[in-house]
Amino acid sequence: MARPCSLFAFCGLFFFFLPCLCCPEQQKQALLQFKSSILAITSLRNSSYFPLESWNSGSSCCRWTRVDCNDSPNSTSRVVISVDLGTLFIDQSVQSTILAPIFHIRSLELLFIGYNNIQGEIPAVGFANLSNLVELDMSGNNFSGSVPSQLFHLPLLQYLHLDDNSLSGKVPEEIGNLSRLQWLSLSGNKFSDGNNFSGSIPPLLFHLPLLQHLNLDGNSLSGEVPEEIGNLSRLQRLSLSGNRFSDGVLLSVLSLKGLELLDLSDNDLCMEIPTEIGNLPNISFLGLKNNRLIGGIPSSMQKLGKLERLYLQNNLLTGEIPSWLFDFKGLESLYLGGNRLIWNNSVKIAPNPRLGILSLKSCGLVGEIPKWISTQTNLYFLDLSKNNLQGAFPQWFLEMRLEYLFLSSNEFTGSLPPGLFSGASLGVLALSRNNFSGELPKNIGDSTSLEILTLSENNFSGPIPQSLIKVPYLQFLDLSRNRFFGPFPVFYPESQLSYIDFSSNDFSGEVPTTFPKQTIYLALGGNKLSGGLPLNLTNLSNLERLELQDNNLTGELPNFLSQISTLQVLNLRNNSFQGLIPESIFNLSNLRILDVSSNNLTGEIPKESRNLVGMIRAQNSPSSILPIIAMGYIDKWSTQEVPIPLEIEDLIVNWKNSKQGIPSDNLNMYTLLDLSNNQLSGQIPACLGALKALKLLNISRNKLFGKIPTSFGDLEKYREFGLIPQQALGFNSLDPNKAATTHHSRRE
Repeated sequence: MARPCSLFAFCGLFFFFLPCLCCPEQQKQALLQFKSSILAITSLRNSSYFPLESWNSGSSCCRWTRVDCNDSPNSTSRVVISVDLGTLFIDQSVQSTILAPIFHIRSLELLFIGYNNIQGEIPAVGFANLSNLVELDMSGNNFSGSVPSQLFHLPLLQYLHLDDNSLSGKVPEEIGNLSRLQWLSLSGNKFSDGNNFSGSIPPLLFHLPLLQHLNLDGNSLSGEVPEEIGNLSRLQRLSLSGNRFSDGVLLSVLSLKGLELLDLSDNDLCMEIPTEIGNLPNISFLGLKNNRLIGGIPSSMQKLGKLERLYLQNNLLTGEIPSWLFDFKGLESLYLGGNRLIWNNSVKIAPNPRLGILSLKSCGLVGEIPKWISTQTNLYFLDLSKNNLQGAFPQWFLEMRLEYLFLSSNEFTGSLPPGLFSGASLGVLALSRNNFSGELPKNIGDSTSLEILTLSENNFSGPIPQSLIKVPYLQFLDLSRNRFFGPFPVFYPESQLSYIDFSSNDFSGEVPTTFPKQTIYLALGGNKLSGGLPLNLTNLSNLERLELQDNNLTGELPNFLSQISTLQVLNLRNNSFQGLIPESIFNLSNLRILDVSSNNLTGEIPKESRNLVGMIRAQNSPSSILPIIAMGYIDKWSTQEVPIPLEIEDLIVNWKNSKQGIPSDNLNMYTLLDLSNNQLSGQIPACLGALKALKLLNISRNKLFGKIPTSFGDLEKYREFGLIPQQALGFNSLDPNKAATTHHSRRE
């Protein structure tokens, strides 16, 4: 037993003389102070998962999660060189001062604070202390103000990410000081106002000899890109989409022979695609979509032998689609839709084993779907909408593993084959505006991956299959403008379905209440529904748009409508509601459009409108009524997202004595109050004059009397801009000192 004792004694002596490789106490305390700060002001303390749980005073910070130290063998301690503080407080905003303890760790080489909700200006003095930084990522926050010059005096900085913030001003010229910079990303945010850099790109940026990746997407940049951009001989990725650059930018970049990705989408390019585009031999990603490019697709593009993804959609390109586009061996994505291009049906296309995405939207295809498409065995995204295609649904489609299929706005006929829904791959099916007929297959619920189904403006009939409720991921369902009838599907309350449009069909009976709690958009107008509004509508706590117009609904408008606090659009036009307008409806602070015209409502107009915030102040924030649905894929650069072309029905309103449609994607720009064609009486409430954001106020065809309130101000000015049309108000005079007479007629 003596031998083991001697061994333990030796081990004890060894560890006694072993140098401590712990992080410096000062750095440890700085990190603990940061942890203490976020626990004090956020709800993370009570969270079941706290990513900084391992940060405690009893262990070396080099052993903590999200912390890395150096591995210097000749040092008696290890210093912190990397801290990952990303996605710590997404749901709660914090001020940028919370970062103060981190600035005491001067040895930091990598600092990631991305995708939090940090607000305020970037701490200039603090970052000046971090002179060893090699990579700094602050993307996905809400930093505001200008970029401090101190960031551009960090001598070792190679990677700088400031994407998706609220930074403003010009791109600083001091950026040219970062002589070691390899990656610069200042792109804006796709889902909010985002970065608001303006002006032109500073010339000194084109003198960074090591720069490989430059991303300035989604800003307000304009002007010319000078020839000095040719100095960036190592540049591999250049993304300037979503700016205001004109033709010169495309000509300037053609000297960058090393480019592998070039994205100039969503700019102001109004030119032909230059033939010199073929001089970029390494291009694998070329994005020129959403411009005003003219002319044909130049034959010089055949020299782009490494091309994998080509985005030319939504321009003004003309001519025949060249068949050689399908000869690129590595081609994976080809977007040509939304131009004036023409497809030659006599062309023969060989199978391309890598082609996965093909968009030939509005490309002049006629007759049956070209058979060569069936030979593209790897195809999973196909958009042939807005052509003149005819015939029945092709049976060979059933043999392909399509995930996204768009055939809207064609002339297809016949019924849908049950086999279309027998696979598990289909995620999006858009067949609106065709001549399909018959009943929907009863096995539609077997399509378990389906997320979007649009079948509007066809001749479908019969009941909606009950199996539809079994589709677990369905979010968007548009069956409007058909001849469906029978009972409504009883959706599960916890279903993900948020957009439901059953309008303009032949449904009858009472208003159904069997919709998911997640419902945001519910359109049941233009049917034969009867009875009153059910109390169960209040269970739809996320509802923003409710349309029940053009039915046979009766009874009084219930007070419980005010409990649906998320409502932005309420359309009850052309029913048989009676009684008073509940004052509680005017407590819906998010309401922007209220149409109760052409009913039998009586009494006075409610005199309290100060809670109608949506009609008092213009709202620029987008509504979630129009869902943001995108198809994501990963390439070697980053995650790319391709928006899926969804079309939501316009909101039909009475505007200047005629019915007009308000596009749903611009609905946040409009506010409307239509109380016309009822039996409302009394004087016009002065409170209506406080609804300054109204685009249209219609109180004509009632029994109102008295003077026009002075709070309405200059009605003639409003009428000129269509805000309060004189014919809609029905006043014989706009002089507030004279009695105003109004017209009244029964429901038409």
